[in-house]
Amino acid sequence: MGESKQAKHIISISLGSSKRDASAVLELAGQKVHIERRGTDGDFHKARQLIEQWDGKVDAMGLGGTDLYVYAGKERYTFRESARLIANVHHTPVLDGSGLKNSLERKVIHELAEGHEIPIKGSKVLLVCAVDRFGMAEALLDAGAQVTFGDLIFGLNINKPLYSLKALAWWAKLLAPVVTKLPVSWFYPMGQEQEKRVLRYPEYFRESDIIAGDFHYIKKFMPDSLPGKIIITNTVTAADREMLRKAGVKILVTTTPCIKGRSFGTNVMEALLVALHDGKGPLSAAEYLRLIEHYHIKSSVEYLGTKE
Repeated sequence: MGESKQAKHIISISLGSSKRDASAVLELAGQKVHIERRGTDGDFHKARQLIEQWDGKVDAMGLGGTDLYVYAGKERYTFRESARLIANVHHTPVLDGSGLKNSLERKVIHELAEGHEIPIKGSKVLLVCAVDRFGMAEALLDAGAQVTFGDLIFGLNINKPLYSLKALAWWAKLLAPVVTKLPVSWFYPMGQEQEKRVLRYPEYFRESDIIAGDFHYIKKFMPDSLPGKIIITNTVTAADREMLRKAGVKILVTTTPCIKGRSFGTNVMEALLVALHDGKGPLSAAEYLRLIEHYHIKSSVEYLGTKE
């Protein structure tokens, strides 16, 4: 075999739509990495079977279409239904992307705030769900944005915007112990539900300069027209990009790199970094940041409209 490095293999098993499946081969610092994403259309039984089937056969796995954990302040809450998916995994690390959200997405917001292309300070930002992107929430506030947290609005269909991390933590502490025991499909689109559009409280989209967070929430609930808006998200396909262009979105920022026309989810990228770290994970935020710098993993900024 000589000195050649064996290719790393990462697979993401997602509860999301199989229509979004993709694969790619990357080379990072001389290391080849094979990435696959397989959707199960909301079928928990199939997802669990696939996860158990691939245990020990790949370098790392991503868990997509759901979260294992959500955060608010220093508290971490575990989704019971998601935890069951990996209960019988014993050999391969499974990553849901939460570690990367807490490191990479903070870094992306801070870099955008220091640049000149995306006006973060003073902008009105709608973060559609903050409990699964607490790092982004903190970074936006630190950068001087006026942030509306849409967790209750889009997650629970309760028209109550939140405007502070203190309020977010209070509601999370109240509701998370109950919500994390319910079926994930009650409050997060999965399978074919990811393809359906439902207009929900469009005023929050229209009143904001920047819409940030989970793309499935953005896509499902956004109005058809968002002229001049900036979107900060990830897991965007070529078809999604065209839909945003037709809606009049000016700038699309994906926190994970665009690979072969799409940005993969944070669960995929976190699994990639763990695999490159010899399959030992999850890692600390500092370690993720070190690996991000080492492998030159960059966010993507794309002008969908005319650049002024």
